[in-house]
Amino acid sequence: MFETLSDRLTSVFTSLRGKGRLSEEDIDATAREIRLALLEADVALPVVRAFIAQVKERARGAEVSKALNPAQQVIKIVNEELVEILGGETREIRFAKKPPTVIMLAGLQGSGKTTLAGKLGRWLAGERNTPLLVAADLQRPNAVTQLQVVGERAGVPVFAPEPGNGVGDPVEVARTSIEQAERNNHNVVVIDTAGRLGVDSEMMQQAADIRDAVSPDEILFVVDAMIGQDAVNTAQAFLDGVGYDAVALTKLDGDARGGAALSIRHVTGRPIMFASTGEKLEDFDLFHPDRMASRILDMGDVLTLIEQAQRTFEEDEVAQMASTLASEDDFTLDDFLQQMGMLRRMGPISNLLGMMPGMGQMKDQISNVDETDLDRITAIIRSMTPAERGNPKIINGSRRLRIANGSGTEVSDVNGLVTRFFEAQKMMRQMKNSGMPGMPGMPGGGGGGNRKKAKAQAKKAGKKGKQRSGNPLKAKQQEAEREAERQRRREDGGDQQQLPPGLGGGQQLPPGLGGGSMPDLSNFKLPKQ
Repeated sequence: MFETLSDRLTSVFTSLRGKGRLSEEDIDATAREIRLALLEADVALPVVRAFIAQVKERARGAEVSKALNPAQQVIKIVNEELVEILGGETREIRFAKKPPTVIMLAGLQGSGKTTLAGKLGRWLAGERNTPLLVAADLQRPNAVTQLQVVGERAGVPVFAPEPGNGVGDPVEVARTSIEQAERNNHNVVVIDTAGRLGVDSEMMQQAADIRDAVSPDEILFVVDAMIGQDAVNTAQAFLDGVGYDAVALTKLDGDARGGAALSIRHVTGRPIMFASTGEKLEDFDLFHPDRMASRILDMGDVLTLIEQAQRTFEEDEVAQMASTLASEDDFTLDDFLQQMGMLRRMGPISNLLGMMPGMGQMKDQISNVDETDLDRITAIIRSMTPAERGNPKIINGSRRLRIANGSGTEVSDVNGLVTRFFEAQKMMRQMKNSGMPGMPGMPGGGGGGNRKKAKAQAKKAGKKGKQRSGNPLKAKQQEAEREAERQRRREDGGDQQQLPPGLGGGQQLPPGLGGGSMPDLSNFKLPKQ
């Protein structure tokens, strides 16, 4: 959605990175480029003017002039102003003190209200609520049937006492749905109303009548993010005719320029609460202004990626995979197949890669990611025997031919997979041995390490410390030097023996552990972090 805007802003900031200080001309030129980028993204003119004025005012301030890197500071300013324009903070549903909480959906015809009702119901159910969808759109042909189908797919019950297609009273349906929710212990009611035009006074009045009949706790204005500048006019018309508390954006995965998302909040003063980012029911979540601003500026959206993983993966799956990676056993093709399956459940790979910082510069490569490659890899691995998956080294030429025939691929595909897997296995083995430097409790870190290697080094260092010269005079001199050194350390407050190289690089043992010679460190354990 914001691809064009993101590209333009990235190029603007790239031109600033080589400057040690920003002059007045640099600030004006940067502001001009940002203004053009926003206008090309179809952002409303009043919003652009307010945004640019705020950026220029802050860019001329002391926070930039005293900065070591003015370009980074300007990026920070633009990011903060984008967050502010998009709403500042994440707006969440205000639940009624006494259930059920009533949420009414309103919007233009074709804006995607019915589908969004199903997505919202599924999202609410995932948040441990018991929602009820209400089919109050009795005008559009088959609108009731569509909501029933969407509700079934989402696993959410639908209240549809009228057949629709012009038959029935939507106000009465909405009113009786509250009683139905109370009887069946539904704590949230989502009312899907008929779409209307901003100039359609009759349909506007119907929406107002439903609002008066049920007194909704939240009225969501559903708007198609692809309609551009007209979204602002429509939002204002609905605000005047019906009123609403927040906005739900649909079709944010489209190829439009996305100016509506940046304009509605500023023009109407109503926050964006939800965003629909795809056709699937799970492509729906709360709208986070800070995360959206980060995406626009190509800084990624790692928090959303983490939350998506937490919703997708079961705790026992994560624990099992963690224990597998931490064990002494080699990483196998079965483990790889399991990881790939977990990753695929999170959604398209291109979407996941797009949430990583800096991936905007690789959008052509990301767009060329072929999901069928994963299907091909899965077919190859599943065509192997359990013994082959556990030990790919036994896969000889005849086995590779059999696997290729069984998976409908070429022998070269099998060869490529096995080769890449051996490289990945080698990397995993190195990570287990060396670990992450500086991470307490992790192999290779401050609280652990490759224990076998550490013991060998300690043993070697200990032997080296006990060596003495074969010359009696020189040996006596060495012993006298050692005794003098021990005496000096005792006078300084204790014997603090140096750790040998490889076990800490010059760190000292605490007083009381040292003696006349290097202690045996094979069973030495660092204190818990």
